[in-house]
Amino acid sequence: MLFLFSASLVSSDCSARCASAARGGSMLVHLLILSTAFAAANTGKHGGVEVPEFGEPITNLTVPIGRDATFECIVVNLGNYRVGWVKADTKAIQAIHEHVITHNPRVSVSHSDHSTWYLHIKSVQEEDRGQYMCQINTDPMKSQMGFLDVVIPPDFIPEETSGDTMVPEGGTARVSCRARGVPPPRVMWKREDGQEIVVRDQTGAKSKVSAYQGEVLKLTKISRSEMGTYLCIAGNGVPPTVSKRIHISVHFHPVIQVPNQLVGAPLGTDVTLECYVESSPKSINYWVKDPGELIIPSDHHEMTVRQKSMFEAEMTMTIKNIRREDLGSYICVAKNSLGDVESKIRLYEIPGNDRHAYQYPDIRITSDDEYGTDSYDDEDSENDSTKTNRVPDRANKWYSNDGKIMVANINSAPTVSCLSIVTTALVSKVLF
Repeated sequence: MLFLFSASLVSSDCSARCASAARGGSMLVHLLILSTAFAAANTGKHGGVEVPEFGEPITNLTVPIGRDATFECIVVNLGNYRVGWVKADTKAIQAIHEHVITHNPRVSVSHSDHSTWYLHIKSVQEEDRGQYMCQINTDPMKSQMGFLDVVIPPDFIPEETSGDTMVPEGGTARVSCRARGVPPPRVMWKREDGQEIVVRDQTGAKSKVSAYQGEVLKLTKISRSEMGTYLCIAGNGVPPTVSKRIHISVHFHPVIQVPNQLVGAPLGTDVTLECYVESSPKSINYWVKDPGELIIPSDHHEMTVRQKSMFEAEMTMTIKNIRREDLGSYICVAKNSLGDVESKIRLYEIPGNDRHAYQYPDIRITSDDEYGTDSYDDEDSENDSTKTNRVPDRANKWYSNDGKIMVANINSAPTVSCLSIVTTALVSKVLF
């Protein structure tokens, strides 16, 4: 009988692998093992030993790189025959029966009751991928194969993946994220804040998506609301899924919005001036008293800047215990590398400034003559230093004598009429 391992596979493998081993003396041991196998196989055959069969097919394996893999080969009625393992694509003998032939230190064999034979591969690498054959040295040879697939979790390619980027408002932001792995990973984009991504097609039509599929994300005609951190997520079913944070900054000239350009309050009370700033990069914000006196934070001038978003801020200044010299125009200023902007707020006095002298339920009826009916003119007031800062007809805020805001945004006659009606009703109730 021809012994399979020596007649075919050993000869093909010895051309490269066994030559060096023979020079070291280790191949001699293997040849002695093979000769013993010849005799045992022939004796078993001629003695009428039942021919062995495979109990069940070999299971294909899918193993992440770096993990261990084990093939199982079940043989029934092995008798004196031998089991061998061969890597089919390279025809390299891995092991014969209980002896490892390959010089790969990660390969080992074991068996259970001469019926279940195992091929172990520790810490599998990409080169271990392929077909593995379990052979029985019958005549003719019997064999079956199992496939080892080595999968690799996704990983980003640094030189082909974007970092944080900056683009002017209205421009185009293009960021890419390329990943490798086995099988090839899929890449998608999400916003870290959970907002939708605005994408535009070639015609300029705009749409919003919660996730965008593709390695390249292109944001055209970008606006400040699209500024933020974007997550590039790559996955191929092999854990772990990986992600990368890419921040897109949208730069633009500062903008200031003032909710109340005219603010009135009695002397001796506190008043707060407000300005809302949008800028990117972040601006330097400060207050100036017209015509150009920089205001320093103090117990009399309390200043705060509250960041509402990456590009929005609310700047406030509270003037404590208003004095007559505090009346006039205040300017809020915002500056960044792209420019600066400012806006003016006019602070004027509301009559009846002694809030502590007011006693309830005494009600003082004030005639219209005490306030006057002249309309407010910015230019005239600036040119005539003798005119007062009392401008109730264009007040945006009214304060009561206890310092609390009584009515805000009084700009129309119907609202003033409502106040008159309420005042008249209260007077009637007290007098009658």
